[in-house]
Amino acid sequence: MRANLAQSIGVASAAALLLPLAPLVPAAALSPSAAAPSARSAPSSPAVPGHTQSLSFDESPKPSAGPRAPGEKDAAVRVVSARTVRPYSLLGVVWDRADQPLRGRVEVRARDADTGRWSEWQQLEAHASGAGSADEGGRARGATAPLWVGPSDGVEARVLPESATAGVSLPGGLRLELVDPGPGEQSGAAQPPGEPKTAEPDRGPGPDKAPDPEKAPGTDTGAGSGSAPDTGTEPATGGEPQTGSDPQTGSETGSGDGAMSGQNGTGAVLPELTREATETEYQTGGSFVGPRPRIVTRRGWGANEKLREPGHAYTKTVKAAFVHHTAMSNSYKCSKAPSIIRAMYRYHVKSSKWRDIGYNFLIDKCGTIYEGRSGGVAKAVRGAHTYGFNTDTTGIAVLGSFDKTKPPQRAVDAIARLTAWKLGLFGVDPAGRTWLKSGGGKFKKGRKIRFHTVSGHKDGYVTECPGARLYGKLDSIRTAAAHLQGR
Repeated sequence: MRANLAQSIGVASAAALLLPLAPLVPAAALSPSAAAPSARSAPSSPAVPGHTQSLSFDESPKPSAGPRAPGEKDAAVRVVSARTVRPYSLLGVVWDRADQPLRGRVEVRARDADTGRWSEWQQLEAHASGAGSADEGGRARGATAPLWVGPSDGVEARVLPESATAGVSLPGGLRLELVDPGPGEQSGAAQPPGEPKTAEPDRGPGPDKAPDPEKAPGTDTGAGSGSAPDTGTEPATGGEPQTGSDPQTGSETGSGDGAMSGQNGTGAVLPELTREATETEYQTGGSFVGPRPRIVTRRGWGANEKLREPGHAYTKTVKAAFVHHTAMSNSYKCSKAPSIIRAMYRYHVKSSKWRDIGYNFLIDKCGTIYEGRSGGVAKAVRGAHTYGFNTDTTGIAVLGSFDKTKPPQRAVDAIARLTAWKLGLFGVDPAGRTWLKSGGGKFKKGRKIRFHTVSGHKDGYVTECPGARLYGKLDSIRTAAAHLQGR
């Protein structure tokens, strides 16, 4: 009898695991306004920490579950039909080869795991063709930018022509990637210093919630319509100075934050330093190095170091910083930034086949700075952020979308603090200009181009990143960063 019971439980468990991966209800029942009760009542498998689901696009389009414009029904050339899936929080589209562009408009929508309601259709922003491929060893896939949607259990996607007269050219291996970031891999993760009091509710997963945002300092409203004056101050809290392992010898070094060692040490936070303390800590830095800002390390946001490729890639120096936005919702809670970064990390490594997360640094709307790609925050780590100009540069991405939304002042100030310090370590004036050699893309390979030392992604490639509203802040960022350097 026990054997029969165990066998029954095994069969039931297997069914529960398979059931969420197939459509459960007709498309008509999956309207954006409906909670899809038949799907919601179906048994579901528990979330698997840190996993990725891949769904192929169907070459035989099926009717969309949502409302559509006249004639739109026949416009879709590839679809992932509405279906129930295992819980996920971030999605994106990838294909086999980074040198093959996707000429079409990719739109997706997600079903909220808590309410059962569908989101509106959202367009995914395509990465530059070949982005990261050369710097990532030529193995990178083509990919769209990832989109954070919060905990969801349903998805639908479609590829449409870019315009009424444009054709569609699709690369091979097109598929939808659904990412669950899982909980942080490290305990004692760093807490963001402050949360906008008026931030919209967020559905982000994970155990790394910050203290109640209503009790946190600051009045920045950067959730959607812009930002209010930043009246809070970022505390210089954090951990002990880090030690690291030299990439050449493997020996432990007492380099403070691990920045001169090539490893990331064990501290969850690099505390803020005064300008005088920074000059003492980084004696090989430039004479105008700015004070080091508070930085949440990879351990602080819960990076699983086994996920990325071993080792690090370095360039000779850092001559410029490229500013990006992540082209995602602005309504997230800052306490969920670690989850968002973990999801992006998994998407860049597992789905896009990059060696690590692409950006050297990330900044949330509360102004918290996070270490991105591993290898030492003060070293010339080569990232995968600006195709053609990843050499001798650093990439800084702000979580959010700033085409029409004003970037929060905390985030703008954080960019200034970070560039004052990072560029100062290499003797670079953030209000100056420099020459960079193109690796291809927007400019012919080998051509030397003159850039602002603090530039936007769009300066180096054909893209709207970092959004018009954030791009418009770059002049003030350059001035503020130079002032922080004492220039």
